[in-house]
Amino acid sequence: MAGMSDPTQADTDPAPLEDLAAAETWVFDLDNTLYPASCRLFDQVDWNMTRFISKLLALPLEQARGLQKTYFREHGTTMRGLMTLHDVDPAAFLDAAHDIDLTPVDPAPRLDAALARLPGRKVIFTNGDVPHAERVTERLGVRHHFDGVFDIVASDYEPKPAPRVYDKFVRDHDIEPTRAVMVEDMARNLAPAHALGMTTVWLRPPGQAGKVTWATDGHDGGHIHHVIDDLIAWLEELTGGARDHDA
Repeated sequence: MAGMSDPTQADTDPAPLEDLAAAETWVFDLDNTLYPASCRLFDQVDWNMTRFISKLLALPLEQARGLQKTYFREHGTTMRGLMTLHDVDPAAFLDAAHDIDLTPVDPAPRLDAALARLPGRKVIFTNGDVPHAERVTERLGVRHHFDGVFDIVASDYEPKPAPRVYDKFVRDHDIEPTRAVMVEDMARNLAPAHALGMTTVWLRPPGQAGKVTWATDGHDGGHIHHVIDDLIAWLEELTGGARDHDA
């Protein structure tokens, strides 16, 4: 587990939950969090965005790829850049981006069992959309555990980690942040959750220790309470279910 926030901020930083199992609400990111990054599912989404831009702007794939990454850096998401600069219909973009093959995602009976043992509400908070979240969680076999999905449409197409998106999220889902835990693979996306008073858990991407990537950026900012490497194993340990399987 990671260390707590800078001691000099102890008087202002919200205290994390000491007993995570007592949380009222569990907030989970979707992509590369509920399913492992090793599925490389988001790679399909990534290339679908490239092809969308290539077709939209009649650009070779290489140029479209570069523009896609520029929009991501400058606008928070590729979609936001396309909406702002090219008046793209976000629904059409999301449909195209999420037209993917889900077979790399295996059903996750261990995750299903761990979520069943985990008390409290479970909510998904994603920069994707509801149909994508529903398809993925159905494939995993865990859709029935989640009381709701707060997606990019609900956030008025403004992505995490914009602080006002988190404000809207907790209002819409009636969440008391100091009684909530958020699990996310993008370290910087946990900063606004911490500021609201949530207990934060960073799912460290595999093979990126010591590297500065979009996922690791900001991991040392003092806003992360716990660092984990395997979501299922961690939930099993938390809920006392690790002995229930042979893997």
